[in-house]
Amino acid sequence: MLDTRQLEVFATVARTGSFSAAARELHCTQPAISQQMRALERQVGGPLFVRTGRGLNLTEAGRILAERGTELLDQLAATHQQISAIAAHDIGTIRICAFPSANVSLVPFAAAILSKERPQLRLELVEEEPPDSFALLRRGTVDVVISFSYRGEPLDDAAVAGMLRVPLMREPLALLLPTGHRLAGRGKVSLAEAAEERWIAGCPRCQRALQQACAEAGFTPDVTCSTDDNLAIQSLVTAGLGVALVPRLLLSFLQHPGLTTVEVESEAERETALYTWPDLIRLPLMRATVDAMVSAAARA
Repeated sequence: MLDTRQLEVFATVARTGSFSAAARELHCTQPAISQQMRALERQVGGPLFVRTGRGLNLTEAGRILAERGTELLDQLAATHQQISAIAAHDIGTIRICAFPSANVSLVPFAAAILSKERPQLRLELVEEEPPDSFALLRRGTVDVVISFSYRGEPLDDAAVAGMLRVPLMREPLALLLPTGHRLAGRGKVSLAEAAEERWIAGCPRCQRALQQACAEAGFTPDVTCSTDDNLAIQSLVTAGLGVALVPRLLLSFLQHPGLTTVEVESEAERETALYTWPDLIRLPLMRATVDAMVSAAARA
């Protein structure tokens, strides 16, 4: 059987690229790291590293152990977190990881509901987008993930394997325009009417959704700027540098008075869902958290 402490040290060495860097990160001495790695190599029956100058390269065995060992450590951490919570019959803190626009809309609405119904509950909020957010849940770093996907985007089955998925909302996308734009004030426009515009794009996944929606409308968008900062998107549009295709949640916290939105005739939409572990949903506070998030999504 592999020693989990040795696996943790090995994962750090593999990630940092040297015994000395791993020692600094783990707050121990380099000889202690070397001793742990020699013991692990004896246990697996062969070398895991090849020295290259001042650094280290993984052998084939080391590469396989780095990949499988990290997965194993993540599973152990998540299992420990779930067992600890269930053994205690309840938890007093819920750790929520959500993408930026959910953290400024859905999560605060749900927190307001919980503060009245479960005043003893403490929430810890983390901001991250999928697939990194799923990795946090799998490692046991968070208890709940609020994630999004766009229509037609394939779901990474491996990333969410074993997780409970609770659909929250589907959002049509809208055209974000500066006040006074030629398309402003219209009830609804076809996306093709904005074909000659310059575009401000969001995160890489949002940009792929924009490219797909525009392709279905018969054109390729001229993306002049991209950013995953929602407030920066608003500022760029306000400054007249382009228009943007945004989900409805973004409209709940428009900060610039010089902005307006128009509905678009497009099948493009974003779906938001909650993910957690099936065993955790049996806990009263977790069940209350999920119910509050569903209620918040219904009001958004």
